[in-house]
Amino acid sequence: MAGYVDKVGQDIARWEARGLVSAALGQQLRDDVAANHGKGIGFGQVLAVMAALLMSAAILILIAANWEEIPRLGRVGAIFAVIAGGYLGGAFLKLRDHAALAEALWLISAAAFGGGIALIGQMYHLSGDETQAILVWCVGTALAAALLRSPVLAAAAVCLSAAWASWPVFSFDLEVNAWYPLLLAVLWAVAVWTRSLPARHLIVLSLIAHFFMLYFDTELLVIPAAMALVSALAFVVAVRGGDIVDRLSGLGEGLAAEALIGFLVGMFTLQVVFVDEAHFAWLAALTFAAIAGALVIGGKAGRKVRWLAYLGFAVEISFVYIATVGTMLGTAGFFLLAAIGLGVLAFVIIRIERRIAASAAIQGAA
Repeated sequence: MAGYVDKVGQDIARWEARGLVSAALGQQLRDDVAANHGKGIGFGQVLAVMAALLMSAAILILIAANWEEIPRLGRVGAIFAVIAGGYLGGAFLKLRDHAALAEALWLISAAAFGGGIALIGQMYHLSGDETQAILVWCVGTALAAALLRSPVLAAAAVCLSAAWASWPVFSFDLEVNAWYPLLLAVLWAVAVWTRSLPARHLIVLSLIAHFFMLYFDTELLVIPAAMALVSALAFVVAVRGGDIVDRLSGLGEGLAAEALIGFLVGMFTLQVVFVDEAHFAWLAALTFAAIAGALVIGGKAGRKVRWLAYLGFAVEISFVYIATVGTMLGTAGFFLLAAIGLGVLAFVIIRIERRIAASAAIQGAA
């Protein structure tokens, strides 16, 4: 963040020297940047959250070790003391304008809550499986996030929801939980209430992963097809919708990037299904055309969109090579076509990047 402030200061000084802005306006810009400098994520805040994660891991490992020498009431009391102390201490620090340390303590309390669920289940042999415990942990963390308006706890709740939904998969049971989108809708409301941008991005990515796994559970081709279509429409809306869509979603350029991810996942899934059939050729052509269209209409949406499009093109051309070499295309012929395609793409990328840079320069001068 400090590097950003220094860079902006250098830019303002250059603008003043060239007469683009007055000295008074330049000072106002410096004051505004300095006033909002503390609102970003600093290195100290990152360290505080990392320390909280390490402390959380230590608590969970200590509970998993099963304290045989400590009485049951002592164990439960210790867990509740950590939970209460973390939440109350975090609230105190929040009131003292130490937001990063407050979030760290709240994260420790949320971890202790999950450890307490496991500990009480072990001690009293309560019925239920791991997924139920993770769901209770997720709901408790989401409730704490809503009450405390904690963006970090909101993101943690989304991560726990993903663990709850994917636990059967890790247990070699591909049955996908049909209630997961409803849980994500509730967590989206929590993320909006807590103004947690990471939580909202995690929710969108979790939804893409859910429908991807849902296809492997049901083998219904309509799922990846619908995912590609809906994602393409979302991409167009994100690029052309302007400030209205940005205010409604709160995702910024991330909405277009995540829509592009959803489209590529859906199209790649369809191509894997039809890899040995005639449909593969037009699916590949449609994917190439969509990537080019994303660069043309969404190139100005941000670097994330452009680099995802470049990555998608590279993955697609590699996939086409693997699928077609030795069949309808020889190795030499493929590399010739690939070289031509890459050359055209390089030309288009250079033109797009130059046009974006020129447009930004004109807007800055204005």
